[in-house]
Amino acid sequence: MHQLMVQAATESANPLAPNWWEVLVTAVGFAILLFIAVKYVVPAFEKTFAARAEAIEGGIAKAEKAQAEASAALEEYKQQLVDARTEANRIREEARAEGAQILAELKERAAAEAARITEQAHVQIEAERQHALVSLRSEVGSMATTLAGRIVGEALDDDARASRVVDRFLADLEAQNAGAAK
Repeated sequence: MHQLMVQAATESANPLAPNWWEVLVTAVGFAILLFIAVKYVVPAFEKTFAARAEAIEGGIAKAEKAQAEASAALEEYKQQLVDARTEANRIREEARAEGAQILAELKERAAAEAARITEQAHVQIEAERQHALVSLRSEVGSMATTLAGRIVGEALDDDARASRVVDRFLADLEAQNAGAAK
């Protein structure tokens, strides 16, 4: 039996030679699969690929647009910052100038008030001086008249004569003071 199997196996076809029916069935199956893939699967892949490519390109375009908007907004904010700093500097300078002006006005008012008070004090001092001088003259005059009356031995009741004596006495005192001051 063993020999029979070997003989049957040797009589059969060469194992390396293809079976043409199998090749034909495989080729037809491959053609059908290829047709289905080309007709239905590849367009679906192409559609998905196109959608993804479009989404990526749209995303890139959106990103570029957003980047451009962000750059424009950054430039606008920088400009606003520069404008704000310029405005702040201007306001600060105006405040300094206004402060200096207010300070100058206050100094001027204070100087005017001081001058007014000084002038008023001078006027009041002069009035008090005049009052003291008048009071002193009358008191010195009456004392001098009384003293002169005692020395001379006669009463100096005549107002004109008493006034002349007082004036002469005060003139002599002023002359003595002026000579002592020199």
